[in-house]
Amino acid sequence: MVKEKKAHLDEEAVLLLNKGRRGLFRLIFGRTTIVVMLLAAQFALLFFGFYWLNEYAVYGGSLFISLIVALVVVNRPANPAAKITWILLIMLFPVFAIPFYFYVDAELGHRLVRARLEDIQTETAALLPARGRARSALEEADPGMGGIAAYLERTGPFPVWQNSGADFYPLGEDAFAVILAELERAERFIFMEYFIVREGYMWGRILSVLERKAAQGVEVRVMYDGTCALFDLPYQYPRRLEELGVQCRMYAPLRPLVSTHYNNRDHRKILVVDGRCAFTGGINLSDEYINRIELHGHWKDVAIRVTGEAVRSFTLMFLQMWNAEGRGMEDCTRYLSASAPVEAEGWVIPYGDSPFNGENIAEMVYIDVLNRARNYVHIMTPYLIIDHEMATALTFAAKRGVDVKIITPGKPDKKTVFALTRSYYRDLIAGGVKIYEYTPGFVHAKTFVSDGNTAVTGSINLDYRSLYLHFECAVLLHQSPVVEDIEADFQRTLAQCHRMTAEECRKDRLGRRITGWLLRPLSPLM
Repeated sequence: MVKEKKAHLDEEAVLLLNKGRRGLFRLIFGRTTIVVMLLAAQFALLFFGFYWLNEYAVYGGSLFISLIVALVVVNRPANPAAKITWILLIMLFPVFAIPFYFYVDAELGHRLVRARLEDIQTETAALLPARGRARSALEEADPGMGGIAAYLERTGPFPVWQNSGADFYPLGEDAFAVILAELERAERFIFMEYFIVREGYMWGRILSVLERKAAQGVEVRVMYDGTCALFDLPYQYPRRLEELGVQCRMYAPLRPLVSTHYNNRDHRKILVVDGRCAFTGGINLSDEYINRIELHGHWKDVAIRVTGEAVRSFTLMFLQMWNAEGRGMEDCTRYLSASAPVEAEGWVIPYGDSPFNGENIAEMVYIDVLNRARNYVHIMTPYLIIDHEMATALTFAAKRGVDVKIITPGKPDKKTVFALTRSYYRDLIAGGVKIYEYTPGFVHAKTFVSDGNTAVTGSINLDYRSLYLHFECAVLLHQSPVVEDIEADFQRTLAQCHRMTAEECRKDRLGRRITGWLLRPLSPLM
C-alpha cells in the first residue's frame, strides 16, 4: 500500500515537472509572450510619456489640476472605495494618474463589449418567464424574499423557479465524480464555462469524455477566461479542441492592444448537460480543486447541481456569454426547451452579475441575506476584501443579535491578499462578527447560509473584484432541503477552524500588518 502511494506521488511529481517544463517553454517561446511584451511596451510608452510631461509641470498648476480632477472623481457615480483609491493616486502621482484615470474612464474596448452584451440580453430577455407562478407563490409565502426575487427578475432577468431541485457537494472531488457521470449521460449538448482550465488529471479525464461525446454527435462547447493563455494553456488551445470536435472560445483573449475590458474577467463556473442539470460553485478545472495535488494544504471547495426548470437560467447565461464572443445571436429556444420540471420543494433562483449592467447584483444579494437574517448568517469565502457597505451590513447584523460567522483560509494562496484580508479582522471582530481560519489549508468555497431557510453558493468571493469587476454567477435557494446540507457542511468545516481574536490580530506579524495597512487604500485594484 505504501509502495503504491509512493508510486502515485512519483507519477504526480513527474507529471507536474513535465507540465512545468511545457508551461515554461510556452511562456518563453509562445505567442502569449509576444502579446504580453507588446502590452508591456504600450504601458511603458504611456508611463514614460507621462513622466516626460512631468518635467514641464509646475507644482502649483499640478496641484490645482489634481484638485479639479479629484472633484470630478468624487462626483462621478462609482463605488466610494474606488473613488478613494483614485483620489489617493491622483494626489500622489498627478502627472501619471490623471491621464490614466481618463484613459480608464474612456473605456477603450469596454464600450464595444458592453454594447454587444446589452444587445444580446435585450434580444433574449423574453426567453425566460416574467413574474410567473413561482414568484407569486414566493411573495405570498415570504414577502421579504419576494422582494429580492423581484429585484433579480427586473435586473437580469433572473426569474425564480419552482419544480427545480438541488444537490450540494461539500468537496471538489465529490462534485467531480458526479460531473463525470453526468457528462457520460449526455445525449444532446454539453456547455462548459470556467475561469480556469489547466492541463492535468481532472481536465484530462473530462476532455476524454468530451472528445468521445463529440464523436457520438453530442454538441460540446467549452469556454474559458483568456488569462488561462498566460500560464495554463497554449494560445492556440481552442484550435486544438476544435480538432477533437469540441467548440471552444476564450473570453477576452489577450491581444496586443491595451483595453480596459481586460480588467473584467469571466470568473463564472457553469456546466450544463442536456438542459437536464447544471453545476456551479467555486470549482475550476484543475487538479488542486479535487485535492489531486496539494498547493496550500487541503483545498476546501463546494459545488451545487441544479435540476429541473431552473437549469434554463444557467443555459441562457452560458449562451449569452458564448455569443458575446462571436458574431450575432443564435436561436436559443431549442436549448432552453430541454429543461423539464422535477418534483422538489422550495424556490431556486440562478443569477449572474456583470461589470457592465450598472447593478451590483452580487453584493446586493449578499447584503439582503444579512439584512433579513434573524438568527444566523454563516459565510465561507477565500478572500475578505470588502467595502464600507459590506462591512456595515456584516457588523449591523451582528449588533442586531444575528450570529455572523465567517470562515476564511488558514493557509493563503497569495500572501499579499491574505495580509489584506486579515487587515479587516479587527474592525469586524469589534463589531461582533466571529472570524475563523480553516487550519487544514485553503478555503475556496463561496457560501452564505441563513436561518435554516436561505442559502447562496456560486463563484462570488467577498472581494472587490468579484463584487464589482468580474462576471460572476450563483444560485439563491429558499426553503430548499439543500439549505440544511450547506449549513451542515459549514458546521463540519467550522470544527476544523481556529477562531481569531482581537488580541491575535494585534499580535500578528508586523510585516503582514503593515502590508495590509498599506494595501487597504488600493483594495479595489487587488
